Amino acid sequence: MTKNKEAAPAKVIRKISPRRVRAFFGELGPGLITGAADDDPSGISTYSVTGASFGYAPLWTALFSFPLMVAVQIMCARLGMVTGRGLAGVLRRNHSRWVLWGACSLLIVANVVNIAADLGGMADATAMVTGIKPLIFTPIYAVLITSLLFWTSYQFIARVFKWLTLILFAYVIAAFLAKPDWSAVLRSTFIPHVEWSSAYIATFVGILGTTISPYLFFWQAAEEVEEERKMGRRSVGQRRGATDEEIRKSRTDVITGMFFSQLVMYFIILTTAATLHAHGETHIDTAQQAAEALKPLAGRGAYLLFTLGLIGTGMLGVPVLAGAAAYAIAEASAWRGTLEDRPHLAKKFYGVVSAAMVIGLILNYAGFNAVKMLFWAAVLNGVLAPPLIVLVVLLTCNKKIMGNRTNPPVLKWLGWATAVIMAVAAIAMFATM
Repeated sequence: MTKNKEAAPAKVIRKISPRRVRAFFGELGPGLITGAADDDPSGISTYSVTGASFGYAPLWTALFSFPLMVAVQIMCARLGMVTGRGLAGVLRRNHSRWVLWGACSLLIVANVVNIAADLGGMADATAMVTGIKPLIFTPIYAVLITSLLFWTSYQFIARVFKWLTLILFAYVIAAFLAKPDWSAVLRSTFIPHVEWSSAYIATFVGILGTTISPYLFFWQAAEEVEEERKMGRRSVGQRRGATDEEIRKSRTDVITGMFFSQLVMYFIILTTAATLHAHGETHIDTAQQAAEALKPLAGRGAYLLFTLGLIGTGMLGVPVLAGAAAYAIAEASAWRGTLEDRPHLAKKFYGVVSAAMVIGLILNYAGFNAVKMLFWAAVLNGVLAPPLIVLVVLLTCNKKIMGNRTNPPVLKWLGWATAVIMAVAAIAMFATM
């Protein structure tokens, strides 16, 4: 009898746990995709340069930036859910044209440079394992991504290529195989270390810029609107407002996506610190040098593993960059268009996608070093993000726009703190140059 009583809870746990797990992952959507897209080639390169240049010292930035990026993305998600419009659409109705187009201009500049850097990084990594010049692969990737966006959908791309991004978790295994100094790792994780040097501060700005990127603000709000369209809420009136349960699910979604994004960031820095920096390789100029960090796990296959990871993140990240630009311009101009529409129904929208890809492609032929371009794209994001964060905070604190869904105090103050920290870091970077 006792045995039966003891076994009963175990049976209940076995029955409930899988269901709860499925329910949890079933609720994930835009936030998880945004988190995956956040670890794009620019992010991988920035984290690799960080670990190689400064060792374990910048590990604290993963914990430090996590609540900041969560707060900003939750605000963007709430904005899209409550208003039924994307970020640019809300700006168009509540601010002057110069504020609207100023915000869109900041986004376009950052996104086009980021697209160029990501395409160049994907091509450079592919060239490493094939021996063929990178400039051959750059247009191939640009045409492939554009074609997939035109003739399939971003949802299809995400379903196919998200599995390649799981390769990034190889950094977790490689970190343990590299046998790092765990006392130094723990110390650097929980005790901030800051150097007053142009290199360190530029790296800090790059870390913030690649984790708290302008394109993610526009993308998050737009994708929340897309999720509601899928539910049959075609008009703004049908989409306006959000229940407590919808807000809760969105918060869980965003926190989960940002957690996985920062987990990958943390272990890329840790792995490159334990493998490259520890052996005196403190400057990364090529994809081959960045791939060396995976050698403890994959040996000669490190280059292939690195390339597949970069391709996977690029295939997720570049469409988000081009799509975010198109959503912003379309909403600002009151055009029809989403990534779920067919091109003949949203010609102007897809025209922006094509233009962003073409300009990004052209920039690749300017002769920039791919790894450096990836890093400085992140730095550019860090410089351009603060004014956009200020706008996001102002919009989501406005009762006229949000009704009774204005920011709770913790979100509001984290939002302001993020804008101030990123602005001060950018000013400090220019001051030390």
